[in-house]
Amino acid sequence: MTPQGSIKEGDEMSSHERGMAIRRQVLGADHVDRALAATTDLDADFQAWITDNVWGYLWTRPEIGLRDRSMVTIAILGALNHEELELHLRAARNTGVRPEEISEVLLHVAVYAGVPAANRAFKVLKSIYEETEQ
Repeated sequence: MTPQGSIKEGDEMSSHERGMAIRRQVLGADHVDRALAATTDLDADFQAWITDNVWGYLWTRPEIGLRDRSMVTIAILGALNHEELELHLRAARNTGVRPEEISEVLLHVAVYAGVPAANRAFKVLKSIYEETEQ
């Protein structure tokens, strides 16, 4: 069950079905469709594992909502200077995280993970929001 109510308590969904629903909700159907279309025999098990465990288990736990999970994910990916940061910055729109809140998260990244990581994360954030303003 998610606090956002996209999956209701008592729904008899498999972890894969829950995972697909949340993955589409957070990342967007277009992204998920592209990822699935690019799946081959080499990574099919990995894609299923991500859907079942990352999205169907972790992201659907009721203790914190999608919005908070999104901010935690942004902080971690920013701290790690990870390429998936852009994906999750874009997904933050789907989880209700405002750009000002992301800035606060990235300030924490600067203090606890380093200025270079936060500087890169702010650069990615600004490019995403400049895109949408054009």
